[in-house]
Amino acid sequence: MIRIHNSLTGEKQELKPITPWHVRMYVCGMTVYDYLHIGHARMMTVFDIVSRYLRHRGYQVTYVRNITDIDDKIIKRAAENGESIGALTERFIQAMHEDCALLGVAQPDLEPRATQYLPDIIAMIVTLIEKGYAYAAANGDVMYAVAQFEGYGKLSGKRLADLRAGARVEVDEFKRDPLDFVLWKHAKPGEPAWDSPWGPGRPGWHIECSAMSTALLGTHFDIHGGGMDLKFPHHENEIAQSCAATGDRFANLWIHNGFVNVDSEKMSKSLGNFFTVREVLPTLRHPEVLRFFFLASHYRGPINYSFEQLEQADAALRGIYTALRDVPAAPLVETEYTVRFHEVMDDDLNTPEAIAVLQRMTREINLAKDTGKEKKAAALSAELLSLAKVLGIITLSPDQWFRLAKPLAAAATGRSVVTAELGSNGEGAQVTAPTGAIASDAEVERLIEARIAARKAKDFAASDRIRDELAAAGVIVEDKPGGKSTWRRA
Repeated sequence: MIRIHNSLTGEKQELKPITPWHVRMYVCGMTVYDYLHIGHARMMTVFDIVSRYLRHRGYQVTYVRNITDIDDKIIKRAAENGESIGALTERFIQAMHEDCALLGVAQPDLEPRATQYLPDIIAMIVTLIEKGYAYAAANGDVMYAVAQFEGYGKLSGKRLADLRAGARVEVDEFKRDPLDFVLWKHAKPGEPAWDSPWGPGRPGWHIECSAMSTALLGTHFDIHGGGMDLKFPHHENEIAQSCAATGDRFANLWIHNGFVNVDSEKMSKSLGNFFTVREVLPTLRHPEVLRFFFLASHYRGPINYSFEQLEQADAALRGIYTALRDVPAAPLVETEYTVRFHEVMDDDLNTPEAIAVLQRMTREINLAKDTGKEKKAAALSAELLSLAKVLGIITLSPDQWFRLAKPLAAAATGRSVVTAELGSNGEGAQVTAPTGAIASDAEVERLIEARIAARKAKDFAASDRIRDELAAAGVIVEDKPGGKSTWRRA
């Protein structure tokens, strides 16, 4: 039984799909005018885990994540850049897909764009007007009449009276109520526009998700999700629009992931602590480090992004990959570890406890290796890899992991030359190694071959010099029986 915290009720409840074993899930995606920041990346990773785990447990999942490709910010950014809106949005959609691929975030089953659903959006607005929940204002906008919807605020816990008391005092003679929000914006000169019964314009932000989710998943579906910042007003307004237009329940379960703080302060551009995925990933050994960092905290709570936290994630991954080194392949046999993994993940997708299960398995694998129980180590490793796959981590071989550079610790301080005599005929080859820098794999491989050749020629002084150069470059060489050598990053 999978139980998930429902933001609508404030309690965990059993997942009971409307259609048995088929979960329909809608998640509010990106407004594409800039690169993904780490807050976006956390949201993407959280719902990737939801989709992965439900599929792992045998459910069919239809996962819809929308794209907002028309918006005030998009119009403003395109104008600033001197490019078309289409060129801007296509560029950032491609960038989003690239960043998600690096983080191991799979594509959703459906990725609708707002501009592709204008007929559905307009039809829903027409219905809301006909039912008395919306009105055409004198300025050409169409507004949603919040006071007409009984139960407004049930998701966020906000009351209309309190909202009105805290509303900013603005002169807007076109609104009947300061809480009313726009469904259709009339076009201003030079702005993109589509024809509608109320004249040229474009949709408001909230209505697009109501129309797209209904068009693709129906009037009543299983899960609606997004970041905590969307709970109010965006998701609250979606409920009001959708339930009023269709007369149905809309979504059964609401899932919201917590905020990302940077060094214990809320991430924001104004504070100068705002980081894009493209800025962060080059500082890490591998994108898995950022993904592991996200999974190490429960999805509903805030998460503190810092150099130290990333270092801890890197170290934790290194520990798992170390345990898996030199362990032969084995068939998968599920044990009590798999049972425990399912127990904690069934309980509101508790990824920190799931990772704790993997770390307990890591310790047992190391113990088995130390005591010569190779078959046990191999079996546990196969089980660990199977469970890690559900979380989208440990996707490399141990050799691949340990050959990755760690840019956070890298500092190029110059280069030196090592010359080794290769063979008894006196012919030599000059091999270059960096001093104090992280060498490329190709450079390391050339040095390793030179060292092997020096050892065969019994030129141990040259062999030692190469080993020292590699050590200075952060590369550890391990000699194996039969004259072979393997290497890894320190």
